[in-house]
Amino acid sequence: MFPETVVTDRLRLVRADADDADALDLYEHWHAGAPNIEETTEYVTWSPYDHPHGVAETLADVADSAEDGEGAMYLLRPREGEDREERRSAGSRAEPGDDEFAGTAGLFVDWDSRVGGLGMWLRKPFWGRGYSGERADALLALAFDRLDLDLVRVSHLPENENSERAITKYVERHGGRRAGRFRNRVAFDDGSVHDTIEYSVSQREWREADGAETAVEFRE
Repeated sequence: MFPETVVTDRLRLVRADADDADALDLYEHWHAGAPNIEETTEYVTWSPYDHPHGVAETLADVADSAEDGEGAMYLLRPREGEDREERRSAGSRAEPGDDEFAGTAGLFVDWDSRVGGLGMWLRKPFWGRGYSGERADALLALAFDRLDLDLVRVSHLPENENSERAITKYVERHGGRRAGRFRNRVAFDDGSVHDTIEYSVSQREWREADGAETAVEFRE
């Protein structure tokens, strides 16, 4: 149901239960004390991991979700040759290199309501490259063209201005809208409870807008 790999112009999204998803490799970027981990997890529900076994358990859980048709988590990797010289000339960071682990993206489904939910976590060296919008193009195509869902939702915490800018841009491009602020919507692993700002795109809006800025290919 969920393809093993989704390819866009600049990214490969590889399902986290595929062969190249290694708990030890991911732990390098997700453990407490990893570079920029406090900043990159400030607005997400999960906390940095204390040991690799916790990462292995997460990978097992997302594998079960994919097998049960409930959702999939993908590892984001820039494609080989991804515009390195142009990034240098624009003053953007050209390293880490192509095909390195950049972050994760998720699509999770409530089949009773035919609604999907998007999520994303990105390592700081890969911020500012427009990957959020390109990943959204890919997962909206997956949600509507392949899974035939009626609606996709996405949210951010009110304080997360970077996500607000990125989400607003691609939601408007795909014909969607801001739904509003929802109080006490999400609980974090640390026990704190937060409001969220939520947005939605319907399949009809998505098809009428035809707003994708990248080709999208599904590979089994």
